[in-house]
Amino acid sequence: MSEPGLPSELDAAHHVVCATCAVEYGAEPLPALCVICDDERQWVPRTGQTWTTLGELAASGHSTVVEELEPGLVGIGTAPSVGIGQTGKLVVTDAGNVLFDVPGMIDDRAIGAIRALGGLAAIVASHPHMYGVQSLYSRAFDDAPILVARADADFLPLRVPAVRLWDTAHEVVPGVHLEQIGGHFPGSTVAHLTAADGRGVLLTGDGIFPGPQGHTVSFMRSYPNRIPLSAAVVRRIADQVARLDFDRLYNNFLGVVPERAGQVVEASAQRYVEWVSGVHDDLT
Repeated sequence: MSEPGLPSELDAAHHVVCATCAVEYGAEPLPALCVICDDERQWVPRTGQTWTTLGELAASGHSTVVEELEPGLVGIGTAPSVGIGQTGKLVVTDAGNVLFDVPGMIDDRAIGAIRALGGLAAIVASHPHMYGVQSLYSRAFDDAPILVARADADFLPLRVPAVRLWDTAHEVVPGVHLEQIGGHFPGSTVAHLTAADGRGVLLTGDGIFPGPQGHTVSFMRSYPNRIPLSAAVVRRIADQVARLDFDRLYNNFLGVVPERAGQVVEASAQRYVEWVSGVHDDLT
């Protein structure tokens, strides 16, 4: 890659990722199966485990897409989509920028856009499916710390010196608050921030997932395999985030609850609890 780009000592073109989830493994030796996909929350293709590299992805036409979602919040994704197809969220603050959820690809377009906005102070994945190529984003920005939930550390395929394990709620930079809510993964994490309009925004990854047009949200152990969570866990998650003041909610794709998100989460959680508890079995 040409400058501005990845550190010259890092050969990004040969950096290996799982072809299904796009989580990084870096280099050989590779396991027989991706630890992320070989889990009931994900899946290994019937054709078997396959790997690819960033060089192969670039050669096949994949590139970064950068889009402002609202002032101070920028989406960083790929087109065509890579792996699961997530859109990372760059939180831009005067105290430093945080990349929350990481794409499965990095290129000069991504690096240039982030650099123009002030670089990276920290990198956080909401859960293991969103690790992407976090080590490369870290290396491109002065080895920015990579915060990994301690509860999910066994799902981390590539551990580099920049990784920091954590489990206590805290501000990663002033104004960007992290909490682990569990559910989808034990360490599933949300980020709470105050937007330019003074209202709260919650970034939730897969932990709380907006439905069509953001009228509702849902909660799942596995989305592709349709494995639900229990009523008790959903009630716990809803009660935890109710302590945070937020008007809008974004997931790890382009899903959004555009207003009254706190109320939407509570109403959706109550509906979920009633259905999985059998309250409405007479309607089935």
